[in-house]
Amino acid sequence: MPTSPSIFDRIWAALLFFTRLPFWRLHQPAKEAYATVVEHWPLTGWLTGGVTAAALYLLSQFLPWPLAILLAIALRLLLTGALHEDGLADFFDGFGGGSGDRQRILSIMKDSRIGTYGVLGLALYLPMLFFTLFSMAPGQAVWAVLLADPLAKLMAAGLIRLPYARTEETAKSKVVYRPLSVGTCGSLLIQGLLPAAFCLWQLGAFAQDGPMRWWEVVCVVAVPLLVSRALICFVRRRLQGYTGDCCGAVFLLTELSVLMTLVVCLAN
Repeated sequence: MPTSPSIFDRIWAALLFFTRLPFWRLHQPAKEAYATVVEHWPLTGWLTGGVTAAALYLLSQFLPWPLAILLAIALRLLLTGALHEDGLADFFDGFGGGSGDRQRILSIMKDSRIGTYGVLGLALYLPMLFFTLFSMAPGQAVWAVLLADPLAKLMAAGLIRLPYARTEETAKSKVVYRPLSVGTCGSLLIQGLLPAAFCLWQLGAFAQDGPMRWWEVVCVVAVPLLVSRALICFVRRRLQGYTGDCCGAVFLLTELSVLMTLVVCLAN
């Protein structure tokens, strides 16, 4: 019976899988560790969200705010290799062109070529992300990004409670994530909610009428939770399972809903 990978290997595998930083030069985790990467997905959001937030802050000190946002988004795309954006494009292509047929949806999503629906999906998503961040003051956007990345990954991780829609041999990444246990669910909650609580406290300083009210805090969590649950239910109904592309799409759309909710709450 193969031994379970160490916690160090599992975290290292997640960093390797979800970013394009050369962590592999320092250590190569066991192959079995890659089946656990979603269990540390929000933790990688501390890194990607932190780098993006730092870029927003530093660039806004000497560049116009719109240009700072564009460069910070570009940096995140480089940091992740546009992994999730690729999944979002395939998600739109598959469900837009699949005509409700499960096998056709899966076949389209596996095709490396981007189609009309994928182009339209990215053409809508990226401007919405830009203008959502542009609607905030730089200080607000820094904490919002640091909050939204891990929190959205926590919510999107619920997707792997569904069965995998392909086999390991036909998976694009050649990885099938293992099911979540009670212990890993608890770890995911800590990874996603701990930075959210700290960032919400910091964002209270930027609200027009003082600290965020309890119902605003509830909305920041409840609205994206409803969005992620609706997307997961949609995927389950159409595919009876999930794919890696679905994970990326659910994460990005949930993250966008977190940021949009924050725009509304901070403006009131």
